[in-house]
Formats: sequence, structure tokens, C-alpha cells
Amino acid sequence: MSNISHNNNWDRDPEKGHKTPNFLISEKSPYLLQHAYNPVRWYPWDETAFERAKAENKPIFLSIGYSTCHWCHVMEKESFEDPDVAKLMNEAFICIKVDREERPDIDSVYMAVCQAITGRGGWPLTIFMTPSKEPFFAATYIPKKSRFGSVGMLDIIPHIANLWSQQQGEILQSARELKAAVSSDVSQSLTKSRGTELNEKTLHKGYARLFSSFDHEAGGFGKAPKFPSPHNLTFLLRYWYRTGNIDALTMVTKTLNSMHMGGLYDHIGFGFHRYSTDRNWLVPHFEKMLYDQAMLIIAYTEAFQVTGIEDYREATEEIIDYLLRDLCSAEGAFYCAEDADSEGVEGKFYLWKQEEIYELLPAEEADLICKVYGVSYEGNYKEEISGIATKQNILHMVRPLEEVAYELGLPLSELKAKLEKSRQVLFSSREKRVHPSKDDKVLTDWNGLMIAALSKASRAFDRPEYVQTASRAANFIFREMSSTDGKLLHRYRKGEVSIAGFLEDYAFMVWGLIELYQATMDKVHLEQALRLNFLQMQDFMDDNGGFFHTSKDSETLLFRSKEVYDGAIPSGNSVSVMNLLRLSRITGSTALEEKAYTSMKAFSGQIDAMPMAYCQFLQALDFALGPTFEVVIAGNKEDQDTKEMLSIIGRSFLPNMVFLLKEDYSIEKLAPYTKDMVTTDGLATAYVCQGFSCNIPTTDISKMMKMLKVRENRE
Repeated sequence: MSNISHNNNWDRDPEKGHKTPNFLISEKSPYLLQHAYNPVRWYPWDETAFERAKAENKPIFLSIGYSTCHWCHVMEKESFEDPDVAKLMNEAFICIKVDREERPDIDSVYMAVCQAITGRGGWPLTIFMTPSKEPFFAATYIPKKSRFGSVGMLDIIPHIANLWSQQQGEILQSARELKAAVSSDVSQSLTKSRGTELNEKTLHKGYARLFSSFDHEAGGFGKAPKFPSPHNLTFLLRYWYRTGNIDALTMVTKTLNSMHMGGLYDHIGFGFHRYSTDRNWLVPHFEKMLYDQAMLIIAYTEAFQVTGIEDYREATEEIIDYLLRDLCSAEGAFYCAEDADSEGVEGKFYLWKQEEIYELLPAEEADLICKVYGVSYEGNYKEEISGIATKQNILHMVRPLEEVAYELGLPLSELKAKLEKSRQVLFSSREKRVHPSKDDKVLTDWNGLMIAALSKASRAFDRPEYVQTASRAANFIFREMSSTDGKLLHRYRKGEVSIAGFLEDYAFMVWGLIELYQATMDKVHLEQALRLNFLQMQDFMDDNGGFFHTSKDSETLLFRSKEVYDGAIPSGNSVSVMNLLRLSRITGSTALEEKAYTSMKAFSGQIDAMPMAYCQFLQALDFALGPTFEVVIAGNKEDQDTKEMLSIIGRSFLPNMVFLLKEDYSIEKLAPYTKDMVTTDGLATAYVCQGFSCNIPTTDISKMMKMLKVRENRE
């Protein structure tokens, strides 16, 4: 809710400039603030805007985007900053701006409308609707002027205004019918989602679809654009673990290698860009998103656990270095993203001319950088700046470093040291450039992903500082982003916290806390995970199975959505099913397992029909099908033998295993089945259980690992 007074005295004439802010000026979202000085009379999404629309009998122009969205910037420059377009918009509509990252509920509902009307979706999302929030027209990006068969803002606004004036009754009726149709489609799709029970055949089908779409030359799936899709890779690792299918593992390693070598990766400052516009991972869309970094940390970490390939450790550690340097707040929480553009040009911050490198480095060092990273005078990225074509380079590894080292007759370690010395010089120089803007809001769900990722990396690489960072982030969420009744809030920025938590806030935080417990063995984190999971079931669960995107107390929109598709981010339902299964195994609660089963049944029809679209969910199915293991280690975590057991479990890829530490009897309150599990002759003792039926306890680590049937593929 905006704190600014919404009055009728609008003192801006768009034709005379726009120095006076609109009603977004008191918002906290960086995206909304980007539009605060547009000549468009923007309102935030609140009742004031809808009351104004009713009072003035105007339709609503709803624009939904996010701060790092390139085409959102384009539409702003073309239309929302244009006085002619703004004048038309202000006269015809009440204009509302929404940050989709702040309000994913609004975005989800109206994106479903756009897809129903147009057959496609994307951002910026443009909706024309009645003052009662009922849409009657939808589009994505709209150019200022009509071209190539696409109607422009200068034409569509007068057309809509005329229809509203002359045929308002028909528009209102059409909007009611569209709302009913979309709501019915959503309801029917949820009903049809229930199908036969999912089984191992679903996993095989998902693998087969991934294999058929895999790019065997360049890695990744499909042609272009290519997205990292880390949950595809983590599913394939589990499929390899289950079946021993080496092709599944090869798809993972090929993709991870290609992405890390390509221009998708920032070789100077680290971290991954959003996606590649070409099949070879060379030319990225340059924005950097927190959730991509988190999910890729998990993918590279798990690939290291399986293969022992040091490049995967290095990639993970570099991503984390980037995050701690550029996306971590002083309080320990993580910001959302960095934009693709700087100085109005996409990618400008990341591009290099060959002569720049030779100006900064001695000739021999510059020669090496250009050789390794494919830098040439002609460049590999052509961009017009102020009408002049520039010869720019996106740094990318032309060949694996092992091949370059062999050709030069250098040890690999020496080559890497030379490159690192030069990288630091280039990085220091690049830091002096104008940086892309940073979306410095904190979102609970994306921080939950980071907590999970850091905790996993901490265990795999024996980096205790990573889990300490994860703990700081978790503490921030509970200290700053929780209501007085213990429920989660969604967004924090500059001291203000707002917006009731969504499904993903709970699901991703529970995931993070489970991983945090597995990394620290501090039962406080397990207690927090169980408490949040209880609140999630209480406020979001559908009696027919699965979870709604919004809580039972949330604002009423056109309909209450329930999503399971794993897109750029895993769905809240996919993660929730895995959380329920893992918490069930940790605590011995069959009731939680039953909730997971009911949720899986609720989505079984659509998942079995297109399993490739639900790779995070398939990981939960893989866990449910088993075999799964519960490991209870009785011992003191400060004792060396206990540390060794915990360490080897943490380093190993054991996707269908959960473990607990029993130091004293207090853990029995959370996991009653551990009652009789004690040390043997004062030594740390492992109880390896399957389905709550346990093997003979052992103090021998090698016997413990044999019981767990550890599979590795280390060269």
C-alpha cells in the first residue's frame, strides 16, 4: 500500500517534462521506483486506484514487469517516457504498475489470462481491465507505433478508449465471460490433474524426453534461447544414481562444462547471466538473477560430489564469491538481481575491446587472455552505440584450459595462476565502469534457495563459512521478515517489510532450513522447518491435495491458482512435496508422508503427460519411490569420530538420504524412533535405516557407506 496521498490535483503536464513524481514515489520496489518519474500517472496496486477507476468510470491499464527485464525497459523508453503516449494513457485509463517479483500472485493470475487470450505470455505483461479487476484484453510488449502487423500504443489506446465510451456494456459482459472461462479452465485443469499413480515409468519417460531434446554438441536442451534449467540437471544426476545410465551423467557434465566455458558465465567477475540467446552459450541476456545462482550452486556442487571434477568446485566457489561481493547485504540477506543494461546499453558493462586489454596488460599477458577467451579485433558481439557499430568481445573459453596448458607446455596450475593475475587487473578496471543497476530488495523465497545452496556447498566442500553465511541469512528472515504471529512476509527493502508470504516463501525456506540442519546438526533449524511447514499446511493446503499459491487469508483475485510447473524457478508444490517426504523420514511422521502422497496424486495426470516440464517434482518422485535411507548418528558432534562420519556423509552424493545427530535425548521429541539409539562403547555409532527398519549399528565408516550403497563416477 502506498503512503502517498492520492488526490485529484495532478500537477504534471507530460508535454512540459516530468520532474514531478507520480504515485509510485513512495513505493519500495526498485522496479516501481524506476517508473516514479514517468509522465504516466502510475498508481501502485491498491484500493485507491480501483476506487478512482470506479469514480471516474475509466478502465485500468495494468503493466506488470520486473527491474531487470530488458523489454520492460524498452517499453518504458518508447512509450511510458513519451509525453504523447503518456497523455493518451492518463486521459483514457487509471494506470497501475506491478513488480511481478513483489506480487507473484497478481502476475500469475493475469499471466494465465494472457496465455488464454493470446496463446503466449511474457514480460512486460499488459492487461486492460475493468475497475472490478476483470480483464478484457491482454498483450505483452506493445510498441509505440504500429508496425509489422502489431498495433502500437498510439493506435490501441484511442481504440480502447472509444470502445469503452461507446460499447461499455459489451466490454463489461465480455470481461465477466472471460473471467468465468479462465476460472473454469483453471478449475478443470486442477481436476484433470489427478490421474493414475506416478511410478518409475514416469522417471524413465522424463529422462527420455530430456535425452531427445538434448544438444549433444553444445550441451543444454533445445536450440535457442537456452536457459540453464539446473533442476533438469539435478534430476538427471538422480536418474543416473538410480539406473547407472551414463548418458544421463554425460548430459549433465556436457551442459555444465559448456555453460561455464561460454559467455553465459562472467569470466571476470563471476556468476551466471540469465540465459543464452544462441545455442552455443556465447551471447547471453546479461542480467544476473539470485535464484539462478542458487540453483546453479546446487547443480555444480552435486556434480562435484558425483565426479570429483575440480572445475565444478571452482565454479561453485566463484559463484559464491560473486554473491558475497555484489548481492549480499551488510545484514546478511541476499538481494534479487543485477540488470543487463548500463548507460542504456545491454551488456555494456561486460564487453571488451581488444585494445582495452592490451592497454591494461603487458603484451604477453594480453596475448594469453585473448587466446584463452577468444578476444579478437573484429569482436564477437556487434552493438550499435549512438549509431556507431562497436567491435566488442564477450569473453568465453575457446577450449578447455587443459588443452591450452598442453599446447603451451605449462602445468595447468601455472596457467590458471597467470590467468588469475590478469583477471584481477581486468576486474579492477571494470569496476570503474558504470555498473548495471541492482535490485536490492530482499525476497524470502529466493533467500530460502540461497540458504539451501550454501548449506549444500558447505557440506560438500568442507567450507564452514558458507553455512555461517546461510545461518545469517536465515536469522535475517526470522528477525526482519516474520510477523508477530510467526508467519513469513515476502519482501524487505530499506527497513520496510511488506506483503504476506506466498507458497514459495514457505516451501523454499523449509528447504533451506532442512539443508541448514543437515549442515549444522543444530536442531533449532529442524524445529523452525517443522513449524513453517505446519503453517504452510494450515494456510495453503488444498483438501484435494497440493498447495495454493496464496494463503487462505490473501487478497481475493480472479481465482486462487495452484501451480506445479517447474520453470526458471522450481514450483512451490514440487519443493513442498520433497520437503514433506524428507521431514517425514527425519521425524518418522507417516502423516507428513501421506500429505506428500496426496499432493503427488493431485498433479499426477499432468506430470505423467509431460514429465520433462516437472523435473524438480520428478526428484521428489524419485525420493518417494526409494530406496531411501535415514541415518542416525549417536555421538557428540565435537568428537573426532562423529565429525568424520558427518564429514563423509556431507561430501557424498546421497540424494535419497536424510540424517540426524543424536547427542542427547532432546532429539527424541522431534524423532521418537531414535529413542533406543545410543553410542557403542562411547564411540560414534551409525544407525542406517530404510523405511524406519534399521541395520545393525556400526562404528565403522566404511560399513556405514556400504549400507548406503554409495555410487560414484570419479575419474
